[in-house]
Amino acid sequence: MNFKTSFAITTALGIAACAFAADVDTSKLPPASTKTGVTYATDIKPIFDASCIKCHGEKKPKGKLNLTNLAGILKGGEDGKAVEPGKSDKSMLVLNIAHIGDEDDFMPPPKNKLGVKKLTDEQIGLIRAWIDQGAK
Repeated sequence: MNFKTSFAITTALGIAACAFAADVDTSKLPPASTKTGVTYATDIKPIFDASCIKCHGEKKPKGKLNLTNLAGILKGGEDGKAVEPGKSDKSMLVLNIAHIGDEDDFMPPPKNKLGVKKLTDEQIGLIRAWIDQGAK
């Protein structure tokens, strides 16, 4: 694939992701937790380890989104950035785990082979607080 084609595809995906986020009713999101000082290592990694790493681990992360470390999360995956630090309501990760928007993007998928259940509103709220506090 040449540079022009690669650039065009990347740009189109970025525009599509922004359009998707703009069309979603974010009023349906669980509220961000009021907990302060939320960090990936202490608060978020245990949630991801229990619910996400089976598919988004280091070896063959689905969608090339690696949730095993902060660098991988901030890098994003093949659909672009998963997290917008400071803007949880604009973060694709939050919209997908809250099951808001396109059903094909819900994480974990409602009927997944591993039987992983949707995150609780409290877990989603904690992830929102982490992102709103800068995703550190």
